[in-house]
Amino acid sequence: MKEKTRLVVAVAGITFADMLMFIQLGFESALFDAAIKPHRNLQADLVLINPQLQTLFSVKSFSRERLYQTLAYDGVESVNSVYISTGQWRNPETRLERAILVWGIDPAKPAFKSPETKQHQHYLKQLYQVLFDQAGRPEYGAVGDIFKKTGNFETELNNKAISVKALFTDGASFAADGNVITSDSTFLQIFPERKPDRIEVGLITLKPDADPEKVRSQLAAGLPNDVKVLIPETFAQIERQYWETGTAIGFIFGLGTTVGFIVGIVIVYQILYSDVSEHMPEYATLKAMGYGDRYLLVVLLQEALFLAVLGYMPAFFLSVGLYQLTYTATMLPLAMKLERAIHVLILTIIMCSFSGAIAMRKLRAADPADVF
Repeated sequence: MKEKTRLVVAVAGITFADMLMFIQLGFESALFDAAIKPHRNLQADLVLINPQLQTLFSVKSFSRERLYQTLAYDGVESVNSVYISTGQWRNPETRLERAILVWGIDPAKPAFKSPETKQHQHYLKQLYQVLFDQAGRPEYGAVGDIFKKTGNFETELNNKAISVKALFTDGASFAADGNVITSDSTFLQIFPERKPDRIEVGLITLKPDADPEKVRSQLAAGLPNDVKVLIPETFAQIERQYWETGTAIGFIFGLGTTVGFIVGIVIVYQILYSDVSEHMPEYATLKAMGYGDRYLLVVLLQEALFLAVLGYMPAFFLSVGLYQLTYTATMLPLAMKLERAIHVLILTIIMCSFSGAIAMRKLRAADPADVF
């Protein structure tokens, strides 16, 4: 506390390093959560997909016949099908087109858990009427603002005139900058090259007393190997794993976190080294009194831990503010999670302790003769 300026510099350095780790880990988590949000929103106990499907960015279809075959198994109550494809949305103001993820569903059956979608799903019964994702990119146009003022929004999707009849909230992801939900009939009109009997996701609803894992095992054993039966969360993790390990995204965010960790080590080491250098006579006196290197190491580690806690606290609160600001600007599902807070705290303690252990080399050179 005597060297207040040095303390402020040390805390600021640790805060910067912690914020860098918080931002990297937070953005990584938010982007992955956004990528799997549609999967978790599916109204199903089990899902049926093509075994080659890895991401919604490049969907693979399978025969609808396989979905109907599941009705013959005990525990299966009902089934529903979902079409997925990427279409071209035209901004009516700029006339520019932008890719958007299109979901085709049966208007008479709930396909999503979202209350917004369930409430407005009846609009889809009429041809060329759609639900629009208001959390999509602004390049699609001021759809939300115009719709809230006029109650309608008309544009083109794959050169077909469509009308927005309601809004829902999902958000941009790696797979698409936005989403639009249509009826299965409208979907096949927008994508005339698509075959009606080829679907992307089959939704299976089980009876209340059915065991999902038991039914899944029976379906996996009984159905041909051209389909895969999964619980919705496993389906979501396939998407996450693709973006985390199948692309450079996971490596990039991991590298950013590592850089923040290394920056923190360097900053804390410089602070502790300078502090040790200025107090060499005091440390030499302690050695002359009989205190060993282990005691001096404990002193340094205590100082490092104090710095770790003092630097972590402002980083935590500043990161919470940045998360909220980012969420407001981008609608990414970015929020502070307990496991991330604990993770960064542990990394901070390790970072500062490691720096203290390195600075200990300077203390070993403290000679009691320096006092005299």
